Amino acid sequence: MNKVTTIIKNKKIFWSNIQKILVFLVFILFLNACHKKEVLETASFKTETGWGYTISYKNKIIIKQSIIPVISDNKSFASEEDALKTADLVKQKIKKNTSPTVTKKDLILLKIKF
Repeated sequence: MNKVTTIIKNKKIFWSNIQKILVFLVFILFLNACHKKEVLETASFKTETGWGYTISYKNKIIIKQSIIPVISDNKSFASEEDALKTADLVKQKIKKNTSPTVTKKDLILLKIKF
């Protein structure tokens, strides 16, 4: 094999590797673009008597609910699951640009214990 042939083979290998790397980078960028971070996030927190929830917008808490809304008693949610179900309902209402108010009917439909 002469020097010119070796150089041509090395260039082909080099460009082949560059193409593989570029395809990999494009794939990673595509996956990152498809995995859009949720702007509204819900979280639960423990209270003295049960559970509450927060809703955050761009990492800033916009709603902090430590008691079950619309009932006369100042009771926290009995379970973390109940708090998160209610938080998800409120988040969906905010996304639809409707009032985030929770009604007794909402709590009954979600099967929230109160």
